[in-house]
Amino acid sequence: MPVITIRGKMGSGAPEIGKMLAEKLKYDYIDREIIAAVATRLNLQENEVIAKEMPPVTLRERIEEALQKGYAAGIGVQGAYLPISQIPLDDTRYINALTSLIKDLAKDHSLVIYGRGSQFILRDDPDTLNVSMVASFKFRLASTMEALKMTEERAKSEMNRLDNSAHQFHKRYFGAEMEDPTCYDIVINSERISYPIAIELVINALTAKLEAGRLKSDRVN
Repeated sequence: MPVITIRGKMGSGAPEIGKMLAEKLKYDYIDREIIAAVATRLNLQENEVIAKEMPPVTLRERIEEALQKGYAAGIGVQGAYLPISQIPLDDTRYINALTSLIKDLAKDHSLVIYGRGSQFILRDDPDTLNVSMVASFKFRLASTMEALKMTEERAKSEMNRLDNSAHQFHKRYFGAEMEDPTCYDIVINSERISYPIAIELVINALTAKLEAGRLKSDRVN
């Protein structure tokens, strides 16, 4: 099934565009907050759960099933939603849990997945389009200050904290630089491209990749 992974530093618009894509395509939208909310309902370990809403029932049931399968397998799936700063450096169970969860959810359903290394977990899936949203620090700072009603100093501090944390996360668990453009099918600068146009670009790129995959499959067969 078609899957879109989307990532971007704070203020780049990645989660906003991800949600708009999911709504337009009628795909389920997955992010850490949704997984955290469902895990909490299962009474698994709770760490800084900040979800504001629950996902649709069918999606919630699929996440619950994936979490339960991983938990039963003894791979510590509760770690799949730990804040990056709280993940133990040597906890290999974490990446096993996260990988299992994302692959299981993407197996039979169309999804938009925001961050959490999904672009690396699904990198070899021909039906997955990996998207990176970028923008200058100045633009991201202004966006963050406006969206979160923060002072410039506080916004800079929060951006640097999250940027550094994400960098360490990708380096530690995937041995990759999240900014490397070769890891993505399409890179979009939200400072120059509006959200509506960005959404159309992603949809067109997904359609083209899926079609190319079908043609390749037909030639092989």
